[in-house]
Amino acid sequence: MVDPLYQFKIRPLIHLEWGGWDISFTNSSLFMVLATLILIMFFSFSVNARSLIPNRLQMISELLYTFVSDMIQENTGKAGLPYFPYIFSLFLFILMGNMLGMVPYGFTFTSHIIVTFSLAFMAISFITVLGIVRHKWRFLRLFCPENTPVFIIPLLVPIEIMSYLTRSVSLSIRLFANMIAGHAMLKLFAGFAIALAGTAFFPVALASVAMNVAITGFEFLIALLQAYIFTILTCIYLHDALNLH
Repeated sequence: MVDPLYQFKIRPLIHLEWGGWDISFTNSSLFMVLATLILIMFFSFSVNARSLIPNRLQMISELLYTFVSDMIQENTGKAGLPYFPYIFSLFLFILMGNMLGMVPYGFTFTSHIIVTFSLAFMAISFITVLGIVRHKWRFLRLFCPENTPVFIIPLLVPIEIMSYLTRSVSLSIRLFANMIAGHAMLKLFAGFAIALAGTAFFPVALASVAMNVAITGFEFLIALLQAYIFTILTCIYLHDALNLH
C-alpha cells in the first residue's frame, strides 16, 4: 500500500543554492505561486468585468469581500477595517492553499508546519508591532488588565505572557494538523479500496469508496473552515492589540 504521507513530501523541482543554503524551487513553492497567480487572475477578471447585473465571477468576489469585511467589523469594529487588505489576503491564500490540495495530483502546502507557522508568526508579529506603536508602554496592559487584584498579578501575568507567546504555535498547529490528517485519511481509504477491489473483500472496497466520497466532501468543508478559523482568530488578536482589554 502506498504511504499515505508520501503526498506531503517536499521535492525540489529546480535545484538552487546560495551562500551554502538550499533555496531550491520545490513543489510547495510551485503551488504557493499557483495559489497567488490564481487569486490575482480571478480578481483581475472579476473586477474588470464589473456590471450592473453581476456575473458569476463578480458575485463570488463580492461575496468573499463582504464575508471578510463583515468578519473584521464583527470582531474588531471599524478600527480594524484599515487592515482589511492584509486579512483578506491571508484568508484567500490559506483557502486557496487548502483547496489546491483537493485537486488530483495537487499539493497542500498548508499541510506543512513551516508554512503555517510562518503565516501565524507574521500575523502575530504584525499585530504585536501594531499594538506597541499604537499604545506604547500601555500595550503591557494586555498582560495585566486594569483593576486586577494585586495578589493575582504574580499568577496572571506569566500565564498571559505564555498564552500570548504560544499564539503562533496554536494557530499553526491547528491548520497544519487538520490538513495533514484529512488528506492522509483520504489516501488511506483510497488505498484500501484499490487493494481490496480484486479480492473476496470487494464489498469492503465499495464501503471504502463510499467513505472516501463522504470524507472528500467533508474535507472541502474543513478547507473552508480552517481558513475561516485562522482568519477569525487573527481578527480577535487584532482586536486585542487595537483595544487592549
